[in-house]
Amino acid sequence: MALDVFAPWDDPKAKPLIQFKNVTKRFGDFTAIDDLTVDIFEQEFFALLGPSGCGKTTMMRMLAGFETPSEGSILLAGQDMAPVPPNQRAVNMMFQSYALFPHLSVWENIAFGLRRDRMPKDEIATRVEEMLRLTRLEKFARRKPHQISGGQRQRVALARSLAKAPKLLLLDEPLGALDKKLRQETQFELMDIQESTGTTFVIVTHDQEEAMTVASRVAVMDEGKIVQVATPDAIYEAPNSTYVADFIGDVNLITGSVETEGETLRFTWAESQPAIVGASTKTFGKAQNVHFAIRPEKIAISAQKPEDAANAVPGKVLDIAYLGNISTYHVQLAGGQVIKAQTANNRRISRRSFTWEDDVWLSWTDTAGVFLER
Repeated sequence: MALDVFAPWDDPKAKPLIQFKNVTKRFGDFTAIDDLTVDIFEQEFFALLGPSGCGKTTMMRMLAGFETPSEGSILLAGQDMAPVPPNQRAVNMMFQSYALFPHLSVWENIAFGLRRDRMPKDEIATRVEEMLRLTRLEKFARRKPHQISGGQRQRVALARSLAKAPKLLLLDEPLGALDKKLRQETQFELMDIQESTGTTFVIVTHDQEEAMTVASRVAVMDEGKIVQVATPDAIYEAPNSTYVADFIGDVNLITGSVETEGETLRFTWAESQPAIVGASTKTFGKAQNVHFAIRPEKIAISAQKPEDAANAVPGKVLDIAYLGNISTYHVQLAGGQVIKAQTANNRRISRRSFTWEDDVWLSWTDTAGVFLER
């Protein structure tokens, strides 16, 4: 039996939980958010991804009510949020620093917001115990923040943010303070918690791997605009621009001109090289200048020219990066271009198949890369 795929953004009848409608935010002469329109749906894990200064934290602060739009409107469940003060929004925010009270126990930290809302004592106890179970902190309930690890403090902050059952939880670089291994483990914990509570999560991150791991959809931002919003696999496999292709993962970008021949595209890119043969759903003009983007793992490397490859070019190994699970080969082609090709190290090898200065062939299929107009 096929599982239902969670994709409310593909359903024209689905109503978004959050709507940014032509939102602009200026600070003096500086435009932090530029005429931004985007919908975020209930139970979604939505990631805002981009370099520092691209406007992602400003977007989040506007959702929380700490900033107001200069133009446009932000709706939460159909209600304009402009007149609603931060403490009356069904929104909670978890900060990068966690902002835990050092003198309070884990239990008291989680209960803090519920007490301020004057929830009855027995209900507070039930809710805190539920949050401790959810974040697997039962054993640490009586400890103070300085007596637990960074990963556990992160979970306390998460439990405290979720205790008030917000419609929307905002996470600002929540895993930035954790080391790489712990960060990867915590990403999966975050996903499990989000799924079990059904709360809508919006996460701000500049870590592309994190966004790709946790999010149902990723919005790639640049200079106050959303350049592309799509599922992680679509962002990776079908970027809409060289900016997105280059920002997400590793990519080879080649500039040239393209001709359409029936359903086949012929891409001319260097005098000494054969045209790259490709396929595209887009139609291009005659000899239109475009960019060809191909991921290193889509390129095969071999000693002999493969007989049946749609595309094959000779080159020389210039450099090798051994990363344990994969090796990346930097191969210089006759025209001077350097192309990266990746191979999985799926066997234990005493000697690589190729080494520095070896003559090799790079090959790929006609659907391995994408042609981009910008």
